[in-house]
Amino acid sequence: MAEKKAKKITKKPVKKSPAKKPAVKKAVVKKTPVKKTTKKNTKKIVKAKTISNDKSKIAPYKPKKNEKYMSAAMKKHFIAVLLLWKEHLKEEMQKTFNHLRAKGETYADPIDRASQEEEFAFELRTRDRERKLINKIAISIEQIKQDDYGWCESCGDEIGVKRLEARPTATHCIDCKTLDEIKEKQLSG
Repeated sequence: MAEKKAKKITKKPVKKSPAKKPAVKKAVVKKTPVKKTTKKNTKKIVKAKTISNDKSKIAPYKPKKNEKYMSAAMKKHFIAVLLLWKEHLKEEMQKTFNHLRAKGETYADPIDRASQEEEFAFELRTRDRERKLINKIAISIEQIKQDDYGWCESCGDEIGVKRLEARPTATHCIDCKTLDEIKEKQLSG
C-alpha cells in the first residue's frame, strides 16, 4: 500500500510559478521653479494663450460693463478677427494652388485620372466658396469703417457680439435670419 501512495504522490502535476514581469520604472517629473510674473510677462502670457490655427486665434470679445455696442475696442477686435480669417483663407488658397501645380501630372489609367480630376474639382469648389467668403470679409471690414457693422440689414437692431463671434460676416440678427430660413424652407418645400 505504501507503494501505491508513493506512486500517487509522484503522479501529481507540478505547478509552475508564473514568470516574473520586469519592473517598470516610473518617469520622474522634474518641477521647474515658478517665475514671478510682472505686468509685461502677464501680457505676453495672455497673448500666447489666445493663439491657435484659424479665425479663433483671437480670444472672444467680452464686453465691459456699460460698454456701448460697437465701441472702438469692439470694432478693433472684429477687424483683427476678420483680417486674421482672411489671411488664413489666402494661405489655404495658396496651398491648394501649389498642390494642384505639383500633382498636375496625367495618368495613363483612366480611373486614376478620373479620381485625380474629381479631387481637383472638389478642392476648386471649396476654394471658390472661400473666395466668396473673402469678398464678404472685405465688405464687413468696409462696414466697420463706415460704422454700419454689427447692425441688422433688415430690422436695424443689434446683431449681437455672440453672433458676430460665431459668424463675423453676419448681416442679419438671429430673428431676421431665422425668418429668412423659414421662408426659404417654405418656398423650396
